[in-house]
Amino acid sequence: MRNVMSMTLSVDHRVIDGALGAQLLDAIVKNLENPVAMLA
Repeated sequence: MRNVMSMTLSVDHRVIDGALGAQLLDAIVKNLENPVAMLA
């Protein structure tokens, strides 16, 4: 067993490109998986 958290992002594609939203989610995931990196 392991802990899992689901995350979704809803954006208006007229304002925000889906690829940019995916980059944001990727950055959030990386920071949540390695919070010590945010201190550096």
